[in-house]
Amino acid sequence: MDNAAELRQAMLAAPLESSSFGEEPLPGTLYIPPSHVKALRLDVHLVVGGRGAGKSFWTAALLSGDLRAIIDGAAPELENVDIVTGFSGRGDTDAYPNEDVFAKLLGEGYDPYDIWRTVMLRHIIDSRVVPEGYWQDKIAWFKTSPEEAERELRSADNSVSRDGRRKLVLFDALDRTSSDWDSMDRIVRGLLRAALWLRSYTSFHAKIFLRTDQFERTVTDFPDASKLLATRAELSWARHDLHGLLWQRLINTQGSHGEVLREAYRSVVGEAPKRVEEIWLLHEEAKRETPLQKQLFEKLAGPWMGRDRRRGVPYTWSAGHLADGNGQTSPRSFLAALRQAASDTQERYPDHERALHYESIKRGIREASEIRVDEISEDYPWVKDVLSCLEGLTVPCEYDAVIKRWEEKFPDGPDSIATNRLPPQHARRGWDGLREDLSRLGLIEVKSDGRIDMPDLYRVGFGLGRKGGVKPKG
Repeated sequence: MDNAAELRQAMLAAPLESSSFGEEPLPGTLYIPPSHVKALRLDVHLVVGGRGAGKSFWTAALLSGDLRAIIDGAAPELENVDIVTGFSGRGDTDAYPNEDVFAKLLGEGYDPYDIWRTVMLRHIIDSRVVPEGYWQDKIAWFKTSPEEAERELRSADNSVSRDGRRKLVLFDALDRTSSDWDSMDRIVRGLLRAALWLRSYTSFHAKIFLRTDQFERTVTDFPDASKLLATRAELSWARHDLHGLLWQRLINTQGSHGEVLREAYRSVVGEAPKRVEEIWLLHEEAKRETPLQKQLFEKLAGPWMGRDRRRGVPYTWSAGHLADGNGQTSPRSFLAALRQAASDTQERYPDHERALHYESIKRGIREASEIRVDEISEDYPWVKDVLSCLEGLTVPCEYDAVIKRWEEKFPDGPDSIATNRLPPQHARRGWDGLREDLSRLGLIEVKSDGRIDMPDLYRVGFGLGRKGGVKPKG
């Protein structure tokens, strides 16, 4: 019991918070899932992922001097690569146009392809060559001086190549370029075309992080798009990746708490974690779905989600109940649920024989669900209006019951759903279109008989019930 109490206290001191805003982590907490290594490669120009998969995280990490050494170890081809931002959620109108500037440029007839090529040019060649001033002036110079621009690019390409270096331009948070889907499609399509254009230069590369719903539209319907699609990488987190991330953060906890957690790790693995400079690293077997990885979580949570095997196994239950309708679990949800589970165990079951009580793990789902609802509402503000009005329903439920709630809240139909960001993609098709949007985003599941279900990750946060399931707060 004493050991369990120490482990619990150590988990509460561990760096299990995970921001959704792309801030970089401490070096010791950086974890690179094997499936993400491809996305970091220099020849991968398009990286696609859902909310919380790591798009903004990897943008921030690649730009971090402190983290580059670790990343370069996993992706050696990034050594000697200078990385800059071509677009991000943090406005910098000197470096790239923001949403208002894009709206003005498109309204004046500028082609997004030319806009993005000018952005790339500004990051690649000596900024003194391109005139200062408004983006209209910069784009006009590029369009009226094509030979000079080409000579400058070729000269910069040769110079960078001779120095044994390369340059990578990152593009993230592209939903912040427009609040209109048609304009968004034009902007993203123009960027993908510009990335293909940049491939003609040896030393210059672009990497575009794109939301799944943006990628699924018609943004790749242009000649030679297949050359970009061939390099596409998907960001996702398998169950063993989440557990690897958890233990990477636990063993790098500071002070005496870190010693307790590393000893717990050693007691299962048989060896202490490896130390490279100031960072503790997992053994490869602890990163994979192996009996050893399962035993590591059992050290914290025990073998069952109850008094016997009938209630399930914590190793699979914890990640499974945090998955969205597409089967994806975000790292932030997973870490938040386990930290809350440790806190709840401390409060309710201080004498429990394990660091995490199985009932506390269930309550951790509630905390993670509320965080996830806030997260998804950042990207899709309309979601909270659409799903909060379903509070009190028990799922699975008939589709008609859902439509009745929607019609009461939005008597003028889904087109009347107010939002200051991108609206539901298929709202013009009525409630069926809205249902399709929610299903594609993993917020609901449509069963074979047409009934509507909702994964626990969102169900709990939006206040819907399920017979025998984790209960919402209140």
